[in-house]
Amino acid sequence: MEKDTITRQWLELLPDRVSECGAKWGLTLGPPYPNSSVSIVFPATRRDGSAAVLKIQFPHRESDHEGDALRVWNGDGAVRLLDEDSEHHALLLEQCVPGIPLSTRGADEALPVLINLLPRLWIAANTPFTTLADESAAWMQELTISWQRAGQPFEVGLLDAALESLERLRGTQGEQVLVHQDLHADNVLSASREPWLVIDPKPLIGEREFSLAPIIRSYELGHHRSAVLRRLDVLSATLGVDRERARLWALGQTLAWCFFGTEAMAGHVETARWLWEG
Repeated sequence: MEKDTITRQWLELLPDRVSECGAKWGLTLGPPYPNSSVSIVFPATRRDGSAAVLKIQFPHRESDHEGDALRVWNGDGAVRLLDEDSEHHALLLEQCVPGIPLSTRGADEALPVLINLLPRLWIAANTPFTTLADESAAWMQELTISWQRAGQPFEVGLLDAALESLERLRGTQGEQVLVHQDLHADNVLSASREPWLVIDPKPLIGEREFSLAPIIRSYELGHHRSAVLRRLDVLSATLGVDRERARLWALGQTLAWCFFGTEAMAGHVETARWLWEG
């Protein structure tokens, strides 16, 4: 089924899903959060007066098993899952208050927070999660097609470097743990139960080095070559992971995630080039 058709059907069903989930869980909903994308997310008040969040997910493989990941983490460094409705792709979540993104604090404060959180998320897990080996194989299949569709927006050497990196890494991984493949500073919010909590997991099972990729490319922590390479150096050294593998995973995923429709996002391409050179 075409993506446009899936999107249209999801939007058509969305009001009923929101209404049914609100009734099921006894929620009074506020306006959706303005930064909601892919999914739609509402602040909510439960029958007992406690705060919560209702998240209705757009069906996409990156969001598969988000509820399962939150169950595994069980609130240790991550937002708690309160309930789930798989029929409506809905999650009832702990609300982070005050909910200020870590990205507002700058690199000097954000990096130590992320360094503290990452090892708490690296928990041994297996089913039902997608493996990094399988997900990176999908990126390899899609990369050249997307590059051609976008009009070959960057040099073939960079494309080949990303493909070669993914091919080299996917079959030679170390210990397999649960990783959040989109853990950047906008996906960490200030909270009352802990100072900072991780949200919006896109879970995979893979090696630790991979989970540095979204932090390394985080625009909000500085988008220039020295900032990107500094994050790579600080994270890999402090967390005791292989710098070269972290660099190559970041290169591969950054380029795989650079396409938005038929356009290549210039910032992702720049970051990939710095990592290619780095």
